[in-house]
Amino acid sequence: MERRTIEPRPGWQQTVEEQGLIYPLTRYPDGSLRPYWDESAYYVFSLPEVEALEEVVEELHGMCLAAAAHIVEQDRFADLGITDPRLAELVAEAWHRRAELPSLYGRFDLRYDGTGPAKLLEYNADTPTSLVEAASPQWFWMEERFPGADQWNSLHERLVDAWRNQSALLPPGGPLYFAHSAADELGEDLMTVAYLKETAEQAGLATDWISMEDIGWDRLSGRFVDTKLRFIRGIFKLYPWEWLTTDRFAPHVLATLDNGGGTGTTLWIEPAWKMLLSNKALLAVLWELYPEHPNLLPAYLDGPRELVSGNGYVAKPLLGREGAGVTVHEPGTPGTARDEPCCYQELAPLPSFDGNRVVLGAWVVENESGGLGIRESSGLVTDEYARFLPHVIL
Repeated sequence: MERRTIEPRPGWQQTVEEQGLIYPLTRYPDGSLRPYWDESAYYVFSLPEVEALEEVVEELHGMCLAAAAHIVEQDRFADLGITDPRLAELVAEAWHRRAELPSLYGRFDLRYDGTGPAKLLEYNADTPTSLVEAASPQWFWMEERFPGADQWNSLHERLVDAWRNQSALLPPGGPLYFAHSAADELGEDLMTVAYLKETAEQAGLATDWISMEDIGWDRLSGRFVDTKLRFIRGIFKLYPWEWLTTDRFAPHVLATLDNGGGTGTTLWIEPAWKMLLSNKALLAVLWELYPEHPNLLPAYLDGPRELVSGNGYVAKPLLGREGAGVTVHEPGTPGTARDEPCCYQELAPLPSFDGNRVVLGAWVVENESGGLGIRESSGLVTDEYARFLPHVIL
């Protein structure tokens, strides 16, 4: 793994926008615009290195599924902050019926510097983003700048195949809706949903648009409907389950949830069992089940324990994105449990390449490794000001 600098292509901004990346720039608090898509540098990997990382990703995914099974079998939903018995029941049902429910993708965030084992930082298997830039613009960048080279990237083909493979699990009699929240001001969710909609259409599925805010509830039929009062039988949402199950329509979501076997009226993708994987408590359960595993960091739910006197720790809210609420505690700093439920994970500072802190986003599609996206940040926490850099296998 090596970082190399390169001259950006002339007109790169228009190029990546035409390839689906609608926000190539990030606005900073001072009002300045700086590249989010940053092709002034790139990362190089060897083929054996990528093949080893692919094996790690698929092993971690299998371990996460085993941890989800453990949570369900041992009724440990409270550790995830799921205290509503009805919700816990539905998540468990979705887990047991997971073979009947479409499930598309997820993204592992890994600490890796090219010299030691990759370490799992977290797993977003419900609403992962940075997909478009990983799937399309960086592939076209490689073809233009390094013709004949390769990339850890089969995302587009795998996503189309996933929709095709699981099309029989979708409810008949209507389009598959694709939804994002209209409150997304940056356009990232819209861009991601638009891309996934395109992959579904390439797989031969009938699709339609809707925003989460435009989904209606028909009291007479007891069904969710679109703006034309058509029943919504199947929907992909880039909207976290923890919001879906706590907002004002949550009782209707739970009452009409299709968990496979025709038990409800609305099928939501990703399915409800993904709540087991997109919760930071998973990290502590993994460490409990696989202590000292070379690809895991020590993690606990009841406090930082020995991490205070060791390498330090990071406190992560059980639910959160883009680094929100994450606090870093250097070795020797006082360690106390926070008031809100958190996962306390050993501090493994992101590696620095030329002063840039790097995290690998490794994608899983239908339980298999599918590609890589790399983000850089200035600090130890990868936040909304991170930059995306392409990579190549040479």
